[in-house]
Amino acid sequence: MGKYARIFTYLSRYRGQLFAYVVCILLSTVFSILSIGMLMPFLDLIFTGKSSTLELAAQSQEGSDLMTWVRLRMNDVARANNDNPMAVLWLICGFMLGSIFLKNLFLYLSLYILNPLKNRVVTGFRADLFDKVLYLPIGYFTEQRKGDLMSRITNDITEVENSIIGTLEGWIKDPLQIILTLISLLFLSTQLTLFLLVILPVVGLVIGRISRSLRKQSMAAAEKQGEAVSVLDETLGGLRVIKAFNAEKLLRGKFSGINESLLTVKNRINRRRDLASPISETMGVFVFCCILLYGGFLIFSKKSVLEGAMFMTYLGMFYNIINPAKNLSQSFYNIQKGSAAIGRIEEVLNAPITIEDLPNARTLSQFDKSIEFRNVTFRYDDVTVLDNINLTVKKGTTVALVGSSGAGKSTLADLIPRFHDVTEGALLIDGKNIKEYSLESVRALMGIVTQEPILFNDTIAANISLGSPPDDMASIEEAARVANAHNFIISKEEGYQTNIGDRGTKLSGGERQRLTIARAVLKNPPILILDEATSSLDTESEKLVQDAINHVMENRTTIVIAHRLSTVRHADEIVVLQKGKIIQRGRHDDLIEQEGLYKRLVEMQEVR
Repeated sequence: MGKYARIFTYLSRYRGQLFAYVVCILLSTVFSILSIGMLMPFLDLIFTGKSSTLELAAQSQEGSDLMTWVRLRMNDVARANNDNPMAVLWLICGFMLGSIFLKNLFLYLSLYILNPLKNRVVTGFRADLFDKVLYLPIGYFTEQRKGDLMSRITNDITEVENSIIGTLEGWIKDPLQIILTLISLLFLSTQLTLFLLVILPVVGLVIGRISRSLRKQSMAAAEKQGEAVSVLDETLGGLRVIKAFNAEKLLRGKFSGINESLLTVKNRINRRRDLASPISETMGVFVFCCILLYGGFLIFSKKSVLEGAMFMTYLGMFYNIINPAKNLSQSFYNIQKGSAAIGRIEEVLNAPITIEDLPNARTLSQFDKSIEFRNVTFRYDDVTVLDNINLTVKKGTTVALVGSSGAGKSTLADLIPRFHDVTEGALLIDGKNIKEYSLESVRALMGIVTQEPILFNDTIAANISLGSPPDDMASIEEAARVANAHNFIISKEEGYQTNIGDRGTKLSGGERQRLTIARAVLKNPPILILDEATSSLDTESEKLVQDAINHVMENRTTIVIAHRLSTVRHADEIVVLQKGKIIQRGRHDDLIEQEGLYKRLVEMQEVR
């Protein structure tokens, strides 16, 4: 039951509602049993037509105290009406009608309480999963498929909602109804009920054996759904390339294979799950027949004071167990099916957050002196990405990181906002280890412009003001002007309120990049990280973006990652990386005079 601990945690927040639900279910079940219990005096009355029989039966030693009291009251009514059986019949029908009304009233109230509770649990589950995704370190997502994570947040949460939370009432209502009915049956006939309790575990064993394989098959189905979503995400993101290389058949075949596998697994799951109801009903009727045989034997052999009317009432009450038992077996199947989805969700929720604040983390309110890499080594999956890096970036200077792909430039820059933590050595800000400061305060002092513009399906103003007050339009427009974006924005029909589409697809590459620069300008950070911000642009867009970047870099500490070396000629220091090590450093002119990698890279780009 450990995998359901989180659900129980959510439920524990609503103890009052749960208590009210249990009370309503108890009352609904009690009135249901009472309405069926009216069969006994009714049958006595119909078969004999005499109230004296009721009195004699009431004096019998066999039967519950409650039923005895009810039958005696029937006698009182009969006597008060000169032994008129119709008066008793009217009372029986009125009692049955009242019991059924109260049963259904409390049943409705229980559902009125439970349904919002179930929705709150699912909402909490979904919110916690999304929050965890937000706080997981960047390194976690390099190991996971984006489509698979999306599947866990959507498909797996839906599966939990339908299969486990959806059957939450079956966890409480059906067991309570079965237990209370069995107690009532025990009062009616101890012998029959003990016989019943011997048979029921056999039925449970049969149902349990059938459902064991559901969890494994459900896990396979969830994995296939994750693969399907991943392929869909990749397809939507790469449609231009797919069409350009006539790769439609390849992607169709890949998706079709996953889809067919998913179909096969789901068919197996549904076949197993659909066995629950017919098997439980068949087993219920089997038990019913066993009770008929044993009860008939007790009556015919006169080894019990069990009488006909009482036996018929017993059968009616037992039949009241069959539907809850069917529902309980169906719930058990659904729980087994949903446990696979919970397992996949728990993998994310229990994933370690390797980058977090220390308990006594301080707030970094301003940047005064320098950023220092002191003997920094960073490893990822036992692969050394950065090896013994020593570098100091003084306040107000521009440091450029250059080198071939895979040299470790982006990783080095990612250490500054603590997207990763160093494996060995220390990263210092103003002489203090960066880990001593809170993540929020460190990142509040930094602005990042990436090679691929990261924009959201929202308005231009909302994208520029990301993480800043969204209603300061004057500041938003000023930031856009600095980023050379104001002119193209106001040319749009709705200006700053123009929706830019998914990932900014309604804008050109240069326009998207200038919006990300405007975002950094609005934040006004003292530290700026530019990760190849112009490498994917055409010449005209590059010039506009580079002019914007030059404005942004003024009076800021800037770390620039660049493939186009012409953009870093005026950096205060150029650091050349190769295989995770610093092999050259200095200003542009100094490095050109040296016979090294930097000069070769410059010459290669000039030849182009």
